[in-house]
Amino acid sequence: MIECLSSSEINQSTFAQEPELIERVINIKRISKVMKGGKRMRISAAVVVGDGKGQVGVGHGKAVEVAMAVRKATARARKEMVKISFRGHTIPHETWGKFGATKVLIKPAAPGTGLIACPQVRAVLEAVGLKDALSKAYGSRNHYNTARATIIALQKLRTLDMVAMARNKPIGYFVERKGNEKVEG
Repeated sequence: MIECLSSSEINQSTFAQEPELIERVINIKRISKVMKGGKRMRISAAVVVGDGKGQVGVGHGKAVEVAMAVRKATARARKEMVKISFRGHTIPHETWGKFGATKVLIKPAAPGTGLIACPQVRAVLEAVGLKDALSKAYGSRNHYNTARATIIALQKLRTLDMVAMARNKPIGYFVERKGNEKVEG
């Protein structure tokens, strides 16, 4: 038997809501291809997409119009989203990432510091959901390569729980305890 649902019931229960994603356009540029009849102009766009809770992706798209190029880049970024492990407002430890000739260093920062980074690294860190971090980009400053190097650096992060589980040790094994120094006599 077929059940009829009202439009309000369909909107509320039938369709799962897609999570709200943070989209940042990091670069739009005009590119040209020399053809027989002259130059063919197109638009190239690079976009960072994240959910603000640990997932981020970067995409690149080309089209005749800006809107179409951004739409293509956003679709690719959504397909390439990866999970980043961190806790709280900053990263657990310093990390490096390299993509092409670009190297990116990301360091943890104290609460209230904010994101000190170039625009491409800042876009990725905001999309992931980080609030405090320091960074420095070395080598080539290509927009897309810098964003990819940042994601590679963030993928190398390991939380204390992950390290303890990998080494089959309790978390207390890795934490320094103050006041419990050995006294040699």
